Amino acid sequence: MAFSIINKTTMQQSRESNKIDIIEKSTKIVGDIVSKADFRIDGNVEGSIITTGKVVVGEEGIVAGKITCTNSDIAGSVKGTVDVSGILSLKSSAKIEGDVITEKLAVETGANVDASISMKGSKKMKALSSNEKETPAEKTA
Repeated sequence: MAFSIINKTTMQQSRESNKIDIIEKSTKIVGDIVSKADFRIDGNVEGSIITTGKVVVGEEGIVAGKITCTNSDIAGSVKGTVDVSGILSLKSSAKIEGDVITEKLAVETGANVDASISMKGSKKMKALSSNEKETPAEKTA
């Protein structure tokens, strides 16, 4: 039985795309992380996390820096910028300080969010001053 190089490469790519990198509770990383894998953070990261995958910050996870990813579930603490191109889900135990940029946002009751939030793809709204407001003309019969 023989396997071609193409099948071997495809199998390897498939394994890599399903891989989840885990940063355990006892681990502290200082520096930037760049990957294509999904991440689960239960430890402490000081720096940027850039991935085309999903980032999960567990209840005991702490991130001080920028997270850039496709989707994210946050139950721990993030201080910095969170830039998610898909869905950002903030669990009830989440604590966010900084800036949030996302396509879609789900926030559970109890989440602590002290951040400016920008929704991708949404139209910017401008408040009108009192002299700019249009007053409808009075109609009489």
